[in-house]
Amino acid sequence: MADLVGAVDQGTTSTRFMLFDHGGNEVGRHQLEHEQILPQAGWVEHGPVEIWERTRSVIQTTMIKLGLAASDLAALGITNQRETTVVWNRKTGRPYYNAIVWQDTRTDRIASALEREGKADVIRQKSGLPPATYFSGGKIQWILENVPGVRADAEAGEALFGNTDSWVMWNLTGGVRGGVHVTDVTNASRTMLMNLETLDWDDELLGFFDIPRAMLPQIRPSSDPNGYGEVAAPAGFAGIPLTGILGDQQAAMFGQVCFAPGEAKNTYGTGNFMLLNTGTDLVRSKNGLLSTVCYQVGTDKPVYALEGSIAVTGSAVQWLRDQLGIISGASEIEALAASVPDNGGVYFVPAFSGLFAPYWRSDARGAIVGLSRFNTNAHLARATLEAICYQSRDVFEAMEADSGVHLEVLKVDGGVTVNNLCMQLQADVLGVPVSRPVVAETTALGAAYAAGLGVGFWKDTAELRANWNESRRWTPQWSDQQRAIGYAGWKKAVKRTLDWVDVE
Repeated sequence: MADLVGAVDQGTTSTRFMLFDHGGNEVGRHQLEHEQILPQAGWVEHGPVEIWERTRSVIQTTMIKLGLAASDLAALGITNQRETTVVWNRKTGRPYYNAIVWQDTRTDRIASALEREGKADVIRQKSGLPPATYFSGGKIQWILENVPGVRADAEAGEALFGNTDSWVMWNLTGGVRGGVHVTDVTNASRTMLMNLETLDWDDELLGFFDIPRAMLPQIRPSSDPNGYGEVAAPAGFAGIPLTGILGDQQAAMFGQVCFAPGEAKNTYGTGNFMLLNTGTDLVRSKNGLLSTVCYQVGTDKPVYALEGSIAVTGSAVQWLRDQLGIISGASEIEALAASVPDNGGVYFVPAFSGLFAPYWRSDARGAIVGLSRFNTNAHLARATLEAICYQSRDVFEAMEADSGVHLEVLKVDGGVTVNNLCMQLQADVLGVPVSRPVVAETTALGAAYAAGLGVGFWKDTAELRANWNESRRWTPQWSDQQRAIGYAGWKKAVKRTLDWVDVE
C-alpha cells in the first residue's frame, strides 16, 4: 500500500528529494548542490541539464537507500525556485541557453523601458507585479533577442519556456518522448505574463515582451486531482502520479498550513519571502508588495496572497563564506556574531542585485556602513544577521499597511531558521514572537501536501492543519527604544545604497 508522498524541491542552490508520511513527518531525503554560474557582474545562471541530472539522482538515491518501489508512493509533488527561466527545444530536449536565475539583473533595461513607455501600470494591474528584473517575462525576451535561432523556433512551437518546475516536470514525464509541458497558477503568476483574474496568459502582456504564446506551458491548478502525468521510466520509478506543483514560497505557505486569510509566514533561504493569505480577494498593494496567487486546489477558486520578496538574505551568509572567507561554513556565523553584544554601529545592506520589496530599486547596490577601527569580522557577521531581520521588518510594515492586519506571531521556516541568534534578532527587530515548526523544511512539505491532496492521501486542509506542531518560539527582548534606534540606523543605511548604478 502506498503510504508515502514524495516532493522534489528544486531550489536556487540545490535540489532535494524528500519523503513524508501521513503525519507530515520526514521519512527520508537526499540533496545535491548545483553550480552557480556568474558570467559577469549582475548575471546569475544555472545549468538546466545539471539541474535535471541532480533531480533524477536525488530521487533515485533516496528511493534506493530506503528500499522503496514506485508503488510505495501515493503521489509526487514539485516545488521550485520561481522566476528562473529555461528555454529548451521540444525535439532535442536541449536548452538553448543556461537558466537565467531570478537574481539576475541583465534585464534592467527591459524593465526600465516598460516604465518609460507607460506600460508599467498595465503590468501591475493585470499581473500584480511591477516591471522588474526579478520576473520571467524580461528573461524570456532577453533569450529571444540574444540567442540565435530561438525566436524562429518559438514561433514554430519548437522552443518551450518554463520556470524550473516546467523543466523538471517535462523531463520527469518523458522529455522528448511525450513530456508534459505544464506549470501551475503560482509559477505562472511570477512571469508578468499571466492575468491574475483570468488565470490565463494575457495577449496584451505577451505583446509587451514580444513572446509567442506557443512557447508557454499550460496553466493548471497547484493541486490537481486529474494529475499532470506520471513519472516515466528514464527517470526511474515509473508510474508515480504527479499531482502537485507550487512555487517555493507558496509551497512554504501550504506547508505552514496558512490556509486562512490573515495568516502569514516568512521563509529564510537564499532570499527571504514573506506571504500573507488574503483569501479569494485579490488585494492590490499600495506599499511595494506583490499581489500573487497563493494556491489553487482543483476547481476551487484561487486563493491570493500579498508577498514581500527580498533578494539577498541567506546568500549574504554564503558571500561571507565564499567571497570574503570570514567563515568556512554557514553554521559558524552564529557563534561569530554572538561573540559581540551588538553590531558595533555597523550596518550591511546586501543589495547585490538591487533592492526588492518594498523599494524595487534596481539602481541600488550593496553597502557596509558605519565602520570604524573598532570593528571586527564579528561585527560584520552580526550585521549580516541583522540585515536579514531588518529587511523582513521593511516587508512586515508594508504588509500591515496594505492589509490592516496586525500579525500577532510570525511563522518562520527555511534553512536560516536553525540559527537561533538570527531568530531571536528577528523577534527583537519586529517586536512580535517568532514561531518555528517541527518540520522546518516546509517548502518540500507543502509540495507533498498539494500532491497528496490531489490523490486523496489527505482528505482536506483541516487534516493538514492537524499535522502542524511548534518546535520553538522566540519572544522579543529589546526595549521599544532599542528597536526604534536600530531600525532608524537601518533606514539610513538603505539610503546609502541608492542611485549607485545608472539604469537607462
